[in-house]
Amino acid sequence: METIRSEHDVKKIEKVAFILKTIAHPLRINIIELLSQHAELSVGEICRRLESEQSLTSHHLSNMKVKGILDSRREGQKIYYFITLKEVFKVIQCMDSCPI
Repeated sequence: METIRSEHDVKKIEKVAFILKTIAHPLRINIIELLSQHAELSVGEICRRLESEQSLTSHHLSNMKVKGILDSRREGQKIYYFITLKEVFKVIQCMDSCPI
């Protein structure tokens, strides 16, 4: 049986696929989950809480910023990251409730 999807459904599927592709790394998922609990965090604070290396963490943060999932602001020498694409919260919630 052939299923015809509405334009809204197609756009939703494309957005979910984009989000999943962008966050498809354990460290990125951990960063998103951490930022979902805090309005914003500095790179150093993210590294401390996730016990991750700063250069690797910064690489993942920059990648997610370029893709529009995150944004950042500078305060002195510190860079603070926050989530801008709010749909990522829903994707993370779906993943958390998945019985895998």
